[in-house]
Amino acid sequence: MKSKLLLPALLLISNNAAAEESEIEKALSQKPDIENGRKAYELCATCHLANGWGKPDGSFPVIAGQHRKVLIKQLADIRARNRENPTMYPFTDPETIGGVQAIADVTEYISTLPPNPQPGVGEGGNLDHAEQLYRDDCMMCHGKEGLGNGDAFFPRLQGQHHAYLVRQMLWIRDGFRKNGNALMVEKLKPMSDEQISLLADYISRMPPPADTDQ
Repeated sequence: MKSKLLLPALLLISNNAAAEESEIEKALSQKPDIENGRKAYELCATCHLANGWGKPDGSFPVIAGQHRKVLIKQLADIRARNRENPTMYPFTDPETIGGVQAIADVTEYISTLPPNPQPGVGEGGNLDHAEQLYRDDCMMCHGKEGLGNGDAFFPRLQGQHHAYLVRQMLWIRDGFRKNGNALMVEKLKPMSDEQISLLADYISRMPPPADTDQ
């Protein structure tokens, strides 16, 4: 009886994952129209602000300058309910923002916005230890300067608010955010709340790269 009850739930999860993957592929295959993206972004600016820098208290993240592929994946994850974010649900609904072409357009526009040069930071204590944590557990995917890798769907971390980084890492560690990379879950599992806060503080203080196009 239990297996019969589980079957519909498993099918729903499988269908959601397939829909998400399909939407990512479709959005990536579209030729983006940046002007349409600029218009669609007016909806996003309600929370993320016109410059895409969000809020230093971490209530809304920096999205300006994020890799387009990362943005597409996160939007698709939220739309497919593979990433829990009730605040974003109304804004990512196809009836609100549009279909895959709209995703292609708005993510193209967001990726061209200049990153935030002064994100919200933490208390600034024990940053040497925090740097070592980053080098040991984060640098292999997100790079020495925290710029990530769009082709691998690794997000840019440099320029992100401390409070937002803390919240997301805690949620990934504790299983609340279910679309986290499996390796990231493994790296965060042994970390205490204090270590995560230190790590996020170090990341939030990373200087912009010398190449201003990054």
